[in-house]
Amino acid sequence: MRMRLTVTAFLVAAAVSLSAQAPDRSKPPVPGPAPTLRVPAIQKQQLSNGLPVWIVEQHEVPVAQVNLVVRSGSGDDPVGKYGIAALTSSMLTEGAGTRAGLDLADAIDFLGADLSAASSSDLSAVRLHAPVARLADALPLLADVAQRPIFAAADLDRLRQQRLTSVIQGRDDANTIAALAFARTLFGTTHRFGTATTGTAATLRAFTVDDLRAFHAAAFRPDNATLIVVGDVTAAAVLPLLEKSFGSWKAGSGPVTHVQQPAPPARARREVYLVDKPGAPQTQIRIGFVGVPRSTPDYFPLEVMNTILGGSFSSRLNLNLREEHGYTYGANSFFDMRVDAGPFTAFAGVQTDKTAESLKEFFNELTGILQPVPADELARGKNYVALGLPSDFETTGDISRRLEETLVYALPDDYFSRYVPNVQAVSVADVQRVTRAHIRTDRMAVVIVGDRKAIEPGVRALNLGPVNIITIDQIFGGN
Repeated sequence: MRMRLTVTAFLVAAAVSLSAQAPDRSKPPVPGPAPTLRVPAIQKQQLSNGLPVWIVEQHEVPVAQVNLVVRSGSGDDPVGKYGIAALTSSMLTEGAGTRAGLDLADAIDFLGADLSAASSSDLSAVRLHAPVARLADALPLLADVAQRPIFAAADLDRLRQQRLTSVIQGRDDANTIAALAFARTLFGTTHRFGTATTGTAATLRAFTVDDLRAFHAAAFRPDNATLIVVGDVTAAAVLPLLEKSFGSWKAGSGPVTHVQQPAPPARARREVYLVDKPGAPQTQIRIGFVGVPRSTPDYFPLEVMNTILGGSFSSRLNLNLREEHGYTYGANSFFDMRVDAGPFTAFAGVQTDKTAESLKEFFNELTGILQPVPADELARGKNYVALGLPSDFETTGDISRRLEETLVYALPDDYFSRYVPNVQAVSVADVQRVTRAHIRTDRMAVVIVGDRKAIEPGVRALNLGPVNIITIDQIFGGN
């Protein structure tokens, strides 16, 4: 069920205002006042055990979203146990408290609720969406999943086999090969970001129930978590319910610890990494470098710059490789910003016989973005970013995800209220400054997955840098 916010009408007005600012290409844009997004206030409380609670009231529809956010994700996988966070999260809903997995699913369905668990690089979360009238019955199920998972051996074996099957399938999928090869090239084998979130075949085979329980005990504790509640509730009504389900949850012994990642390998020059996939109908291209963390002060200029470069359908990369040349169905770029610096990636799947030509156009655009961006193109990029914000606040689930972002990345409470003004304040000079600081075309990794016999001569002729031939076995750790 989708719930519209009270701010929807304001957001529509903001969108109209921003659209009105889009300049006529025949004359310089006229700057106008930037609208302000007024997001609902966050009420910050805590339970008797110190567990923080963030509450946002939205009374239009009688539903509530309750997310338990744990500040440990795959970035906290211990060396040698890559994939443990993802597998632990998947196992949470396979049985908890006194209910096996199917019984738990039946209980959730009976309440008309949804319950899921997942992890990312920086967090793990259990998320509940329920009618407010059934919230008192649904919260104990959420508490069981978060605090008392069963971790049955039979369920672990089943999920293990599913993941091992996915690893086998990934060895034949050019997209998967390219993504993993790119990560391995940028971060190496000892940095968590250099290995798939789900781990490797070797780590998956080795995991035991005790491993899952140990990770859960270390990560899922009230001093490493926060409850986020969004919906048709009041603090006075919902806090006693949360206290009943979560107030007796005890912190573990000792402080919460997080894995410190090693520095990614330094890259002093541009290099090409070619993975042979005989008979591939397309070539998968990944170009980039280790980017920036989410805490970067350059966040807004980088977002605007990337929108112009490859972050929208009308971006330079897409208009060039797709619309002008027809080499691909789509070419894009993005910064994956995490607590630690994630990758910057420019990517596309292109025609095999246009691999060299596509690489040439990629670097034409990566080099071209270093020059000052025309004022009208900058205005379109800023409006695109600003106008995308309302869709992030349409439902209770959307709002809760933005609050998760605020929590995990320690953003100020007024971050989203100031988002549009911060975007509109980005100048041509800002974009050029961050581009020259971060887009180093002479130090990029270029990963190419395709039919080596068909593409290698053209790739070498471009003289992009040393060409390294790597195998699929090397990428997947020989498994």
